[in-house]
Amino acid sequence: MGKLEGMEDAVVTRRVSESQSERSEIIFPSDSNALGNLFGGRLMQFIDLVGAMAASRHARAITITASMDHLDFVAPVHVGDLLILKSSVNRAFRTSMEVGVKAMVEDLRKQQLRHVSSAYLTYVAVDREGKPIAVPQLVCETDHQRRRFEDAGRRREMRSGETLRKKRLRDQIGGEWNV
Repeated sequence: MGKLEGMEDAVVTRRVSESQSERSEIIFPSDSNALGNLFGGRLMQFIDLVGAMAASRHARAITITASMDHLDFVAPVHVGDLLILKSSVNRAFRTSMEVGVKAMVEDLRKQQLRHVSSAYLTYVAVDREGKPIAVPQLVCETDHQRRRFEDAGRRREMRSGETLRKKRLRDQIGGEWNV
């Protein structure tokens, strides 16, 4: 296996705070179901977008979503709510990064936040041809960031085992439609 493009001898690092991202959305009727609750898929889109912002800032490159896991829908988001999403790179590996995203609804009158969703996503940095490139290593500055860094390593180990299991299952099943 050859050297990855963008891989130099010097170790490039970037602080967590350099890539943290935020996005806000007002929820409209076109974003919601018949009960006036935000579609889960639309929330996933917002989560993916703000996660990609942090990953791209960290890598300073194009990033593609490799996986979204541990997505929790904690509480509904209603039409008219102000949705605030924040993302942070938890850990950088060789060409990939785990990004954590937290979604909150802000009650403007009470000036309170309500947690509605959280997710972990993996992004891979790529060049213009779509080939993986090296990403800077992550520098944690707080105990909270160090805990998230360690937790991301454990989740990666679990994902690796699950990825291998799914690959074996796909090989067994083949390309037919089995519902």
